[in-house]
Amino acid sequence: MSRRILSDAPAKLGESLKSLISAPFARPNPIAAPVGIIDVYSKIIRESRARKYGELPAIALSAATTFTLNSPTALPILHHVVKEQTYLKTPEAAELIREVGLKCISFNGIPRTINCLHGLREYGEREGWWQTLEKKPTRGLTPENVESVNERGRALWQSVYTPLDEKLYTILGKSHPDLPVYINGAHYGPLLSDPAERGKLATVGRCLTSVVAVACLRAQGGVGPQVLSHVYGLLKAVQQGAHQDELEEVDAKGVERLATDEGCEWLLDSVDMISQFMGRNFAHPIEGRIVIQQEDPDDFDSQHLPSKL
Repeated sequence: MSRRILSDAPAKLGESLKSLISAPFARPNPIAAPVGIIDVYSKIIRESRARKYGELPAIALSAATTFTLNSPTALPILHHVVKEQTYLKTPEAAELIREVGLKCISFNGIPRTINCLHGLREYGEREGWWQTLEKKPTRGLTPENVESVNERGRALWQSVYTPLDEKLYTILGKSHPDLPVYINGAHYGPLLSDPAERGKLATVGRCLTSVVAVACLRAQGGVGPQVLSHVYGLLKAVQQGAHQDELEEVDAKGVERLATDEGCEWLLDSVDMISQFMGRNFAHPIEGRIVIQQEDPDDFDSQHLPSKL
């Protein structure tokens, strides 16, 4: 059945609607990099090095928090700090930051990653090094690889949530039958796990993906149970020896130290420091044009609610 096209004219919006979309109270714009954020990033990297956690966790958590808080203009500052203060130089630093940003989609959604990667790309193009980064994608699905990607996702799911992986899958399916199917098929397989062939693209790996997850969820706020799950996920990655398989010896030992109570407290404190400096904004309430009158709790009739809400 063919679809009837009502008009070939371009869609137009009225001025009132456009004004409402961009109204300041709706905070439609990304967060500008706050003055002094360079000192925060530098402090986190110095502390990570001093505590012998290595530099990679500091870079991963700083990037993930910045993507979550939607500050494209802060990413060039982070990139500068990384290339000046760590062993990663311009292309390697950029590849790691943008790969972290890609994985943030699974925890934050797509728009903030688009905003932040666009800001990093504009900076890299101005500086003349963006064209040196990898251009070939590696995460495409084909009839030949779809089953192996699904297996890769199931293996990651089991690694993060064992021994409750099957139970959690069942619980999620009770909320919506496609929920665990989508999470595994669209995130754990194609995005959160890494293909073997990467070209020059960075490989975040099992351990740092857990760091990214913790940072994103902590910066969001309101998702404490998920933060707890992924803190456990980081500990399990080390228990399973993933750090030894995917990292150089120095970095592996650092992640092993990070996967302790003391290390995870530092991880959370570091995310909180960036969040407090930039301002938490992921799901912050806004004041719209319509004023909602709060009902008097004494007048609220709960009889219409189910008995087990």
